[in-house]
Amino acid sequence: MPAFVIRLFPLWALLLSALSLWQPTLFTPLKGGIIPLLMLVMFGMGMTLTLRDFARVWQQPGVIGLGLALQFIIMPLAAWLIGHGLQLESALIIGLVLVGASPGGTASNVICYLARGNVALSISLTLSSTLLAVLLTPLLTWLYVGQQVPVPVLDMLLNVLQIIAAPVLLGAAINTLAGSYVRKVQGLFPWLSVVAIVLIIAIIVALNTERLWQIGPLLLIAVILHNALGLAGGYLFARLFRYNTVTARTLAIEVGMQNSGLAVALALKYFPAIGALTALPGALFSIWHNLSGSVLAAWWSRSGR
Repeated sequence: MPAFVIRLFPLWALLLSALSLWQPTLFTPLKGGIIPLLMLVMFGMGMTLTLRDFARVWQQPGVIGLGLALQFIIMPLAAWLIGHGLQLESALIIGLVLVGASPGGTASNVICYLARGNVALSISLTLSSTLLAVLLTPLLTWLYVGQQVPVPVLDMLLNVLQIIAAPVLLGAAINTLAGSYVRKVQGLFPWLSVVAIVLIIAIIVALNTERLWQIGPLLLIAVILHNALGLAGGYLFARLFRYNTVTARTLAIEVGMQNSGLAVALALKYFPAIGALTALPGALFSIWHNLSGSVLAAWWSRSGR
C-alpha cells in the first residue's frame, strides 16, 4: 500500500468511528479483540527495538522522573481548573479529575510508535506511572474532590505486564537475537499498528455509544482542553529542560494520554449515586485522546518535528 494511506490514518479513524456510532452492533461483538490487538501491536513494536534500548532509557532516570512529575501534576490540576472554569456540575468535575489522576494508558505506546517517539521510554513511563498510581491516584482524588478511591493496582500491573511488557520484551529479544531476519518484515509493523488502533477506536466508540449521546458541548470542550494541555505541557516542558524533539513527543503523548478506562471503572464503583455522570468524562476521553493522538502521530511522523 502507498505511504499516504498510513499518513491519513486519523481520517480512517474518524470514518470508522462515525460508522461505529451509526451502527455500533457491527463492532460491539469485537470487544474481546481489544487486548489481543494491543498485544499483537506491542509484539510488532518490540520487533523494532532491542533490549539495549531499554537499558539506555533506565540510564537516564531524570527523563523518567520528569515524565511522571508532569503527568501527575499537570493532568489532575488541569482537570480541576477546567472543570471549575467551565462551571461543570460536580459529578463531571469528579470524573474529569479521575481521568487526570489516572496513570498512562496502553494506547499511548502505540501512538508513540506511530509518531516516531522513543517507544522504550514510553513503555517505561506507562509501567512506572501504573506502579505509582497505587499511591498517587487515591491521594490526588482525595486532594481535589475530597474522596479516596482504592486503585486495583495489582490487576492493573498484571494487565500492563500482559498487554505491554511481555509482548514487547519478547519482540525485542527476538530482534536482538535475530535482527537480520526481523528487518525483512519490519515494514509491516506500521500497517499493523494503523489497522489495530483504528479498529480499537471504533470498538471503543461502539461500546460507549449510549454515553456519547448524553454528552453536552461543555463536557466536550473540557475533555478537548484537558487532553490538549497534557499534550502541550508534556512537549513544552521537555523542550524547556533541553530534551530533543523525539523525547518531547514521547513525553507529550505519555502526559496527554491517560488510562481513561480506569477512570470509568473507578467512577462507576466508588461514586454509585452519580456513577453514570461521573463516568462520562472518562468515556469521552478514551475516544478523544486516541483521535487527537492519531492526528499528532500522523503529523509528527511526516514532518519530523
